[in-house]
Amino acid sequence: MTSFLRSDRSTAVAVWLGIVALFILAMVVVGGATRLTGSGLSITEWKPIMGALPPMGDAAWAEAFHKYQQIPQYKLVNAGMTLDEFKGIFWWEWGHRLLGRLIGLIFAVPLVVFLIRRQIPRRLIWRCVGLLLLGGLQGLAGWWMVASGLSERVSVAPERLTLHLGLALILFVAVVWTALDAFAGKPRQASVTRWRIGALIFLGAVFLQCLLGALVAGTDAGFVYNDWPLMNGHVWPQDYAGAGVWQTLAHNQASVQLHHRLGAYAVALATVFIVAMAGRSRTLGPESKQAAWILGGAVALQVLLGISALMMVVPLWLGILHQAGAVVLLAAATLFAWRVRRL
Repeated sequence: MTSFLRSDRSTAVAVWLGIVALFILAMVVVGGATRLTGSGLSITEWKPIMGALPPMGDAAWAEAFHKYQQIPQYKLVNAGMTLDEFKGIFWWEWGHRLLGRLIGLIFAVPLVVFLIRRQIPRRLIWRCVGLLLLGGLQGLAGWWMVASGLSERVSVAPERLTLHLGLALILFVAVVWTALDAFAGKPRQASVTRWRIGALIFLGAVFLQCLLGALVAGTDAGFVYNDWPLMNGHVWPQDYAGAGVWQTLAHNQASVQLHHRLGAYAVALATVFIVAMAGRSRTLGPESKQAAWILGGAVALQVLLGISALMMVVPLWLGILHQAGAVVLLAAATLFAWRVRRL
C-alpha cells in the first residue's frame, strides 16, 4: 500500500526537471546563435512532425533552397548565396527546432511515467501539466515569430522575437523553481519577510533585462555604438528618438541599446545592495547568503560579457556566451528568490 502514497518530495522528479532546464538553456543558446548567424528564416515551413528530418538527397535540398529563395531575406540580403552556404544557415535553424522537439519528448514521456507511478508530489502535478502546455505555446510562438520574416521583412519582428524568448525564459524559471520544490519538499513555514517580496521583484527585473536584450538582438543594435561607457562619445545617443513611441521602444537601435544598458546598470546596483544586505542580515540563513553570493558572481560575469561583446562588435562566440550568461543569471536569481522564501 505504501507504494501508492505520494511523497511530498521526489529526487527523481527533481533530476528530471533539472535535465529539462539544461535542455532549455541549450535551446536558448542555440536560438541566440541562430539569430546571430541570420539563420532563423532558412526553414520557411512549420512541420512539427515531418520537419524533424532534414532534407534527404540532392532533390530535397534543392527544394528547400528554392523555397528560401522566394522570401525577402534571400532576395535583398543573401542574393547569390550558394547551396552550400544555404546549408550552413539551415543547420542552425534545424538544430534549434530539433532541440525544441527533444525538449517536448524529454518532458512529456517522463511526465506520463511519473504520473503512472505516482511519483510526482500531488501539489506539483497540475504545475507540471501547465509546464507542458506552456512548452507547446512556446512552439507556436516560435513559428509566429518566423512567419513575420517570410513576406515583407528580411528578419523576424523584434517584438515577436522578444515574446518568443520571454516565453522560453518563463518556462525555464518555472521548471527550475518546480525542480527545487520537488527536491526540497513543501516548506514547513514560508517566509513573510521583506526579502521574499524583494527577491521576486529582483527576479522580475532580471527577466525584464533579458527581454531588453532580446530587442537588442532583434534590431541588431549590438553592432552600433560599440564604445563604452559613452555611446559614440555621448552620454545620450543623438538619434535616440524613433518615429513614434513604439518605434523608440522596440525598433530604434540607439534607444533599444540605451535601454538595455540602463537596465544592466540597475540590475548591477541592485545586486550590490542585495549582496551587502544579505551579508549583514540576521534573518537569512547560510543557504540564502550563499545564494546571494552566487547571484553576485553571475551578475559580475554577465556585465563583463556584455561590455566585451559590445566593444568587440558581437563576435559569434561571445554573443553566444552573453546569451548563455543571461540564462545562468536568471537561474541564479530564481535560486535566490526560491531560497529566501523558505527561511
